[in-house]
Amino acid sequence: MTIAGFDEARGLRTGALAFVILPQLGGAHGLRSPDAKLAEAVGLTRAINLQVVHAEVVKLRSASVSHLMGSGQIDRLAGLVAALCAEVVIIDGPVSPVQQRNLEKALKAKVIDRTGLILEIFGERASTAEGTLQVELAHMQYQASRLVRSWTHLERQRGGFGFLGGPGESQIETDRRLIRDRIARLRKELEEVRRTRGLHRRNRQKAPWPVVALVGYTNAGKSTLFNRLTSAEVRAEDLLFATLDPTMRAIRLPGHDKVVLSDTVGFVSNLPTQLVAAFRATLEEVLEADLIVHVRDISHPDSDAQAQDVIDVLSDLGLAPDQRETPMLTVFNKIDALSAEEVELVRAQAGDDAIPVSALTGEGIERLQAAMDTALRAGARVHSITLPLSDGRRIAWLHGHGEVLAQASDDISITIDVRLDDKDKARFDALH
Repeated sequence: MTIAGFDEARGLRTGALAFVILPQLGGAHGLRSPDAKLAEAVGLTRAINLQVVHAEVVKLRSASVSHLMGSGQIDRLAGLVAALCAEVVIIDGPVSPVQQRNLEKALKAKVIDRTGLILEIFGERASTAEGTLQVELAHMQYQASRLVRSWTHLERQRGGFGFLGGPGESQIETDRRLIRDRIARLRKELEEVRRTRGLHRRNRQKAPWPVVALVGYTNAGKSTLFNRLTSAEVRAEDLLFATLDPTMRAIRLPGHDKVVLSDTVGFVSNLPTQLVAAFRATLEEVLEADLIVHVRDISHPDSDAQAQDVIDVLSDLGLAPDQRETPMLTVFNKIDALSAEEVELVRAQAGDDAIPVSALTGEGIERLQAAMDTALRAGARVHSITLPLSDGRRIAWLHGHGEVLAQASDDISITIDVRLDDKDKARFDALH
């Protein structure tokens, strides 16, 4: 089915009418309520410029192998889809290829599941060569099991990946060899990217600057906080997955002349396994960080559940609180969106374990900067280092990166007692 007015360059028609469904099996829904899950699905749908005309939770006793939902539910939904002129039906959950084909026939609309939707968002957001490769690999792996779409979009350089229409969309045949060859080429190109990124990381490890990585659920305010700390202008919008490609900038902290701050891709619940694998090279930046700052949207009703989703992804990387050596700070962001009474409750909840801030207004930023400096110095030991008086560069480095406790000099040399952690000591030793 080709949607009228389809924009081939972007992979979707801006403003296409979308119908969002959250299938709910049984009564259990974990940490999130069905309404919260549905609200997130609507947000994801709007993130690719679709106009949501209806959204609802559909309760299922069991999932139909052929259609996911029962015939009565499908008849009712088909009537609503037709009455609202919806062109796309978003199902916030996994949908098999058979279920997808049957639902498209029954509902007379394009059907996209949660994985397809997130892949479409990532396809639009990727702006670097690496991000584009990662998303396309994930897309190829996802589509390889479906064989119900055309592959004309493989020639596109950027934009969405064609789930929502495009030339030849009604074509069913798929070239298996083309898929295999394309996946092989993408893996080879990404392997080269990983090697290059690894070299960059090793070079940074030799450099005399610690790295701080911002992590958090999508739309938690990481990019706004990044901009606040760096005075940069990274894209920061009230939009899911506004940031996809990692960005790094240098900042100053009270006890550090230079720290590298990294803004990473936001996490989301039930992130497609294809994307977790494809973006591992990007997420590995977090592995090399000296400090992780977990940014939470404390104003969101599902803040606790979102935080657990982030911890789950970090666990996959070996960076969960009980797995890692890297220190982590928790930031309760968006306190500006709370009432005065709610802010007091958040401050009480935070205690010494989290830092309430507003990246938008700047409230709490100085305390966060001080906490980042303290965390970077955690585990530091005192070293007595003797240098020639002529070695102004390394003397200045010790003053800029360590806590100088005492120093004494003669006509030739200077001895400095300085507190440094192991990573900073290694960086100092690498200076020439």
